[in-house]
Amino acid sequence: MTTTHTLPPPGLEHVCDLEVSVSAPIDAGVLSGLGTQGRRRIVPITGGVVTGKIQGRVLPGGADFQRVPNDTTADLDARYLLALDGEYAGEHVFVMNRALRRASAEDVARLLKGEPVDPAGVYFRCAPVFEVSTPKLQWLTESIFVGCGARAPHGVSITVYRLV
Repeated sequence: MTTTHTLPPPGLEHVCDLEVSVSAPIDAGVLSGLGTQGRRRIVPITGGVVTGKIQGRVLPGGADFQRVPNDTTADLDARYLLALDGEYAGEHVFVMNRALRRASAEDVARLLKGEPVDPAGVYFRCAPVFEVSTPKLQWLTESIFVGCGARAPHGVSITVYRLV
């Protein structure tokens, strides 16, 4: 190929909205080890609701394992299980959701105190990957997904899109 050209951007197809409830973060201290930096924070996931193309519940028992390198940024690695209703009743989806959240030091401090923060002032983007319990949901494993999130005092709202 000798000619370079810009391809059109992918489209977005709405897949679902998640309202995830969480309990208080556990501060596990400053990381140590080869290639690590910042604090480790673990946020237990206590439940939630899924609406959209897939519907159901976020089961308790998951967690968001955060690496916090500074006062404004968090590298998030959330893992949790969905129990589906509706068309996929009785099926499960395991979610591995990597995200980046960035906000002013003041807004982060407010979030940590359990105070509300305007989502417009927080960059919160994610890239979920799914494992499924049935071939009917195989489509969740055959595309790239992205999302945006908002942190509230006792939960997280996430909207997930499939790149088309």
